[in-house]
Amino acid sequence: MGSSGYTCIRRTFCCLNVLVMLCGGIFLGMGLWLHLSYQGYATLYPSHLGLSADSLFILIGGLSIVISFFGCCGSFFESRCCLIIYFSLIIVLFLSEFIVGALVFVFRSGIARAVTMDIKDGIVKHYNATDRGGMFSPSVSSIWDRMQMELQCCGVNSYEDWYHIEHWEREKWVPKSCCRTRHTLSPELFEGSGYDVDDDCRKKQRPELWWSQGCSKAIQMLLIQKLHVVGIVAIVIAFFQLFGLIISMLLFCTIKHKRKSDTYKSYSPTIDSSGLRQSYLDD
Repeated sequence: MGSSGYTCIRRTFCCLNVLVMLCGGIFLGMGLWLHLSYQGYATLYPSHLGLSADSLFILIGGLSIVISFFGCCGSFFESRCCLIIYFSLIIVLFLSEFIVGALVFVFRSGIARAVTMDIKDGIVKHYNATDRGGMFSPSVSSIWDRMQMELQCCGVNSYEDWYHIEHWEREKWVPKSCCRTRHTLSPELFEGSGYDVDDDCRKKQRPELWWSQGCSKAIQMLLIQKLHVVGIVAIVIAFFQLFGLIISMLLFCTIKHKRKSDTYKSYSPTIDSSGLRQSYLDD
């Protein structure tokens, strides 16, 4: 590899890792802020707070910072040790993604049933129509209301999932977000929403006024429609991981060869006649 090509690849790799580290820092900061200020919010899975938005942000941010740190140090300081750690972390991350994906695919039916039951339990115990959360940390109630209005669905499997929840015990009611639109020209007006409506459809026990489709089926249909987006995201992530593996090994081998060959002698730190220390960064 020529001197200019080696320097370009090393510096580009270093800059990309610095960018990833900065993005990881933003995710980590947002996760810590959500965790300290709005703990337990922004999740449809209240019984497992590890899957809440704050925990996911902290996990993504922490992994990004650690991995990119070793990649940046390895390329900037020409450290073979940091590069091999970076390479190993990417391999572990890739294998973890593959194993988790394979397990989810094999046990998808059982996992779907378990998740559905836990989400139903979250509705029963944690839905509170008066608790809306915040803009960046919506509550369970806010998430469900927004999802049901946008996807035009009600409950996990059906509107019956809302019967007898703790917020309205011994009542067969549903949230207002389950009500079908009253006026086709004004989608924001819902039956029972309070806009020139005397009746409250959520308390009428009239299923014909509610969305009949469950949200689990609506989400499945949405994912199928957006499958190309999921595919693009997966390809982009795989590309960056593969890019990191190739470049880290390329730099590792080049540094090893450089230290044993006169070809890269000019890139080793030297002392000029004036006594000033020069480095490959001076190129």
